[in-house]
Amino acid sequence: MYLVGLTGGIAAGKSTVAKHWVSRGGMEIDADQLAREVVAPNTIGASQIRETFGDKFFDEVGNLDRKALGELVFESKDDLTKLEAIVHPLVRARTKELLSELPIDSVAIYTIPLLVEANVDLSFDSIVTVEAPEAERVRRLVASRGYSEQEAKARISNQATPIERAVRADHILNSNQDIFLLLRDADALWAKFLTASGKEN
Repeated sequence: MYLVGLTGGIAAGKSTVAKHWVSRGGMEIDADQLAREVVAPNTIGASQIRETFGDKFFDEVGNLDRKALGELVFESKDDLTKLEAIVHPLVRARTKELLSELPIDSVAIYTIPLLVEANVDLSFDSIVTVEAPEAERVRRLVASRGYSEQEAKARISNQATPIERAVRADHILNSNQDIFLLLRDADALWAKFLTASGKEN
C-alpha cells in the first residue's frame, strides 16, 4: 500500500483534492468523518465527552451538539486539549483498523486536517498540504459555512500554521488559484504517487 497523508487548514481545499484523487482510483479515509463516528450515540467517545463536559452538549437521544461544543473549545485551549485527548486516540485506532482492511495494492489517502496537531505517526509514503492565504480561507468560511469573521479566525488560529504544516509536508498544493489549475497540479502529484507505488498511470 502507498499511503498519502493529505492535510491543510480549514477551508484550504483538502476535500476538493481528496475527491479528485478518489475519482482517479484512490481509497480515502477521512479523519473528520471518523471523528464524528467515534462520538456517535452509545460510543465510548460520547460517554467520555459527557463525563468531561456534561449532559448539556447532548440531545435527548444522545446526539452530540458539535456546534455548541465547538464554540466552547475554540474559546478555551484547555477545553480543546481535553476534547482532543478523547477524540484523537479513538480516531487513530479506527484509522489503523480501516487501513488494515484496504487492498494491499491501494493508493490510500488519509485526509486529516490535524496531522500536525495530532502528531500522526503513520508510515506515510508522502505528505501533502493544501494551502491558501488566511484571508481567503476566512472568506470561504464566511461564504460557505455561515461563520462570522471572528468565528472563522478563531478556528484558523486553533490549527497549526502553514509553516508548521509545510515542515511536515513533502508537497504543497496551492488552492489560491483557479480550480482547473489546482486539479491540474493535483493530477501531476497523483501521477507521481502511481509511479512510486508501482501502479500504471
